[in-house]
Amino acid sequence: MSVPNTIAAIANRDGVDAQLMLADAVAEWQAAGIAVAGILAERNAEGQCSAGFLTDIASGKRYSIQLDMPPAGTVCHLDAEGMEAAGAGLLDQIAKADVVVLSKFGKLEAMHGGLWPAFTAAASSGKPVLTTVSSKHFDAWKAFSPSSLWLEADDRSIRQWWKKASARA
Repeated sequence: MSVPNTIAAIANRDGVDAQLMLADAVAEWQAAGIAVAGILAERNAEGQCSAGFLTDIASGKRYSIQLDMPPAGTVCHLDAEGMEAAGAGLLDQIAKADVVVLSKFGKLEAMHGGLWPAFTAAASSGKPVLTTVSSKHFDAWKAFSPSSLWLEADDRSIRQWWKKASARA
């Protein structure tokens, strides 16, 4: 599937802005001429969920991932169709990328929806992959990528991982 230790995850924890860390890493890599494919989450200031949009790193295209009203019987405003559209938009970009950054492995991905096709394509490509995972979905993440590395939520850890992962890929 992937080259060992080229897939890394940051555990989403309270008080940590993992999306900002991912965005900072992407900006640093792009400034160095590294081809980055992927998606970053963008908070919707008025929304109920932690993210209201996903932004395609390469194209800048924004995908709404928040419903105005949750479906009956749930309080979740997450728009699965928006997530799936964002993921589908990445599939052709992965082969050309040096690294793939996927905002989050979450509820939909644990059920093989949302960004799941992008996760599987990125892992199969052997390219370095960086993401975040919430504690609720650690078991599903470990089942998907048992040899992935867990990174500390800091820029230094991301830089060290990238140095090793890019040399292996």
